[in-house]
Amino acid sequence: MSVSDETRPSTTSEYVGTNAHAFGPARHLRSRAKVLPEHARGHNRALVLQTLYHSGAMSRADLSRETGLTRVTISDLVAEFIADGIVIEMGVRETVGPGKPPILIDIDRVGHQIIGIDLSAPSAFTGALLSLDGDVIGRRGVPRPETPDGDAAYAALLQLARELVADATQPILGVGIGTPGVVRPDGMVLSSPNLGWSDLPLEARLGVDLDLPVLVRNDANAAVLAEYTFGDAEADFMLIKIGRGVGAGVITGSQPLLGSRFAAGEIGHVVVGTDGGPRCACGKDGCLEAWLSESRLRAAIEAAPDSRDDILRDAGTRMAIAIAPIVAALDLSEVVLSGQGDLLDGVLIDAAVETLHARTLEGVFEDVVIRRTLQSDIVLRGAAVMVLSGQLGVS
Repeated sequence: MSVSDETRPSTTSEYVGTNAHAFGPARHLRSRAKVLPEHARGHNRALVLQTLYHSGAMSRADLSRETGLTRVTISDLVAEFIADGIVIEMGVRETVGPGKPPILIDIDRVGHQIIGIDLSAPSAFTGALLSLDGDVIGRRGVPRPETPDGDAAYAALLQLARELVADATQPILGVGIGTPGVVRPDGMVLSSPNLGWSDLPLEARLGVDLDLPVLVRNDANAAVLAEYTFGDAEADFMLIKIGRGVGAGVITGSQPLLGSRFAAGEIGHVVVGTDGGPRCACGKDGCLEAWLSESRLRAAIEAAPDSRDDILRDAGTRMAIAIAPIVAALDLSEVVLSGQGDLLDGVLIDAAVETLHARTLEGVFEDVVIRRTLQSDIVLRGAAVMVLSGQLGVS
């Protein structure tokens, strides 16, 4: 199915909500933009789909009451959605008393699938077919190039994406990709040293090669959307994604923070301390990524297993040194870590909490929490959020 551009949100803001099947109350990311008259139709389409997505099956009259739109507008929009295969009629509601029972409608939750791809793992690119509810239906993976090689990385990504397309059992709504590096809102990868990419129009190029809608975001920015949507995150928090590299996504005031260079959260290549440190892939010594990445931690522990706690304690301390000014400047409520539990839980988090509290204003930031997310497949699920938002205006 080709979804009309009118189904895209009227601004570049992402919408996210609280997930459960029949979803519960929506939890929108706040948009700062006004709805202009010329955008009203797109806004109304997104509003109707967002309401159905989070509230579940309801009648057209219910939908009119929930959204505040007239019944005529609802009837017109629902007819379009049904024709496009986005919404289906579910049958009539059982009622007591006179009158014709209302017909229930809902988003066709099993009529489309989403492809999510995560390029941040240390040894492989991973991908999945997901339902519109964010559930993983099937998985695939391909080896990651051992050294940064832009052409080889793109070839591996394209192979994985095509295999997932072939696996799909329903029309594909879109492809969402979380990649390390600095990514513009249009999917241009400005810099990804670990993949060998610079100024790569990944979203446009892959969209042409697959002939499908593609959305590309930084992997940590994808993960932060999943944590906000499906997890228990606060309205002001940072998610630090720890894998082969280290990056962060930030939501503040219920709004994703991108920055003027689209590099908000690029903390992996901040030098931590003045005492040198391991050589980083970017060429500097002592970057946070060189202390904290999963591959570095595992290599260091393998080389000195008796020093495991010291290695993890040092990594947690370095991380807190890097994020303490960010927590204070943005007044964040919590810091969420995404990575392997055997590395992050315990010593590393304990050292990070102790250092963060020691380096921020006493009595103000003592309640800031550092915890590990309990979500699996967080980048893949974040990719699903991106596609739902980009294609339907909902998440």
